[in-house]
Amino acid sequence: MVSVTHAVSSDTFDAPFELIADGLNADARQQVQQALDLARDIYGDEVLGTGEQVWTHALGMALIASSLRLDHEARIAGILFGVPVYRTGSLETVTQRFGDSVAGIVEGLRKLNGLRVVTRVDASKTSTASGGGQTESLRKMLLAMATDIRVVLLRLASRTQTLRHYAESRSEAPTELALESLDIYAPLANRLGVGQLKWELEDLSFRFLDPASYKQIAHMLDERRAEREEFIENAVDLLKTELKKMGIEAEVTGRPKHIFSIYNKMRKKKLDFSQLYDIRAVRVLVSQVNQCYRVLDIVNRLWEPIPAEFDDYIVRPKGNNYQSLHTALRAADGRALEVQIRTHEMHQHAEFGVAAHWRYKEDGGSAGEAYDEKIALLRSLLSWREEVTDAADWIERSRRAALDDTIYLLTPQGRVIDLARGATPIDFAYRLHSDLGHRCRGAKVDGKLVPLNTPLESGQTVEIVAAKEGGPSRDWLNTQLHYVATNRARSKIRQYFKQLEESEVLARGRSFVIKELQRDGRSQANIEDLAEKLGFKSADAMFVAAGRGELGARTILNALREKEKTPPEQEDASDIVVGRSSAAPQDGGKVLVVGVGKLLTSLGRCCKPAPPDAIQGFVTRGRGVSVHRIDCPSFQNLVKQAPERIVEAQWGEDAFKGDQSVFPVDVAVEATDRNGLLRDISDVLSREKINVIAVNTLSKKGRAQMRFTFEVNGVSQIQRAIALIHEVGGVINVARC
Repeated sequence: MVSVTHAVSSDTFDAPFELIADGLNADARQQVQQALDLARDIYGDEVLGTGEQVWTHALGMALIASSLRLDHEARIAGILFGVPVYRTGSLETVTQRFGDSVAGIVEGLRKLNGLRVVTRVDASKTSTASGGGQTESLRKMLLAMATDIRVVLLRLASRTQTLRHYAESRSEAPTELALESLDIYAPLANRLGVGQLKWELEDLSFRFLDPASYKQIAHMLDERRAEREEFIENAVDLLKTELKKMGIEAEVTGRPKHIFSIYNKMRKKKLDFSQLYDIRAVRVLVSQVNQCYRVLDIVNRLWEPIPAEFDDYIVRPKGNNYQSLHTALRAADGRALEVQIRTHEMHQHAEFGVAAHWRYKEDGGSAGEAYDEKIALLRSLLSWREEVTDAADWIERSRRAALDDTIYLLTPQGRVIDLARGATPIDFAYRLHSDLGHRCRGAKVDGKLVPLNTPLESGQTVEIVAAKEGGPSRDWLNTQLHYVATNRARSKIRQYFKQLEESEVLARGRSFVIKELQRDGRSQANIEDLAEKLGFKSADAMFVAAGRGELGARTILNALREKEKTPPEQEDASDIVVGRSSAAPQDGGKVLVVGVGKLLTSLGRCCKPAPPDAIQGFVTRGRGVSVHRIDCPSFQNLVKQAPERIVEAQWGEDAFKGDQSVFPVDVAVEATDRNGLLRDISDVLSREKINVIAVNTLSKKGRAQMRFTFEVNGVSQIQRAIALIHEVGGVINVARC
């Protein structure tokens, strides 16, 4: 039989005081009466958007709270749920007259009520069949926003009363409201174990969503109601007799049937109505757990058990900690009978869930601690879906639950975003999209601009103000400024700066390679071929190596000189060709090779010698003599490999003719990076009339590394330039390369 409690009639204005105050002591009853008087004065004839009077809705909430056996504070809060809406400043009155706890519940209801539009929009996009991550998140948000579990229970009571109003008034409930009730509120009631409200929310929602199926199943249940009730009565009497013989005190009753559960079972198992096992059902309540199994033995002897239709939810509780024995048996007429066996305590939990445990709070001591632990476990249920059936696994996961460490936020479009507690608008932006996080420049929380390091709270609507382009600030990674709280956002920011640094290195390397090719007259060279000859997978990989200083100009140019099968360092002495040349030497007579006369010579690019540096020559194949500084590391390697090819060399007279002779030299500068550093060094060189033909700079972690190539007429000019650069602010070290 379907069990649906009727709504409070809108024609009834006098409060059903005795029903609301049932089970309360004298002081609590007096406070309930005061709340009724205050609410009646404030509500008057006000009507909700559903068409129900506010006063009627308040009474309905309070009656449901009473049926759930909630304390007097919850019942009073149900009565006063709309007081702050219909009288400005009345929340202070509630605090003064009924205490902070009642006022806190009323305020919590107001906040949850603000989620109605969002939840309806989301519920309209999903269904119980398909589920949805957003619907699950909304269920979590409803619980997470409530610091007091009574707020959620009263919210469930409010929705139940609304559906009762539509059923009582025989008017159609909006589809969005029915969907929201079926997809969000009924599963939430199930998670909290409040079966009494779960079944009613499901049946009433189903009635409005699919009237034809609802009426069809109701009609099938009514067709043989008398026959079924007679069978149940006989089965109950028979079972009571057998239990009495065995000395077991038990409460045996027929179990009411719920239309939506019947519909679900028919749909999921693809069964006909006549094939269902639980149309005829009996429930047995006993005092102790061991008696449950004794009753099961008696039931199995009275009727024939149906194979594979037995579930032991005592040993293996359901996800919401539901416990009971379920079995199906074949009666004498050949049709099925379902029997549920549980203790009175299990039944209390099955019907009232978390509400059944609320009264433990007032016991204090160990009972209060047990209550707190139980509530914590129940709150954690929202973290997982109902498929979790292993008891040990459920308990372990419940104890590790971190629901209180999660906040639930809304986008302006109503999407629910979950983040770790302490998260900021920047975390929110990166949770939506990495690019939005990079471009985040501000945030509005509930319509008000807030600093980017503001900690967010559950239920807030967050809107990100973003630039069209740009990137994050390095300050966001400063832990002392608290801009970022999540690892995801921190990782995305670090990744951005890593990619930015790589792109800068790439650009610097590309510029270096192109300049070297242009300087050697090979600007038309194929870059991809060059990268392949140097052993790189791509041109970009070669540019990165060059930008990091891992690839020098000499290596690049040597790779391009295809006619030279082997580098000069590996030439055999027998291949040396030294001859007089009628052409003028490449150095214009600045260098003389001792005992040879005019010979083609070139200054080594590795050390760039300048007079009066001590120099020596190395005889190359077909290109004359390469002149190096004696202390040049590359030259020292040549001496070791082919000492017979070393020749003496000295500076010629033309090398000392002032401005007529210039030599390229490399100078390295290390300095503390700052704005204007390069400009200040350039000013020094300009005053000294030193021509700069190449500059390469790299700044990392506040330290600048610079490499200049000057054209000078001698070492003395280099030394003076080095001394003057040393005096520039921030310069740490200057040395000739």
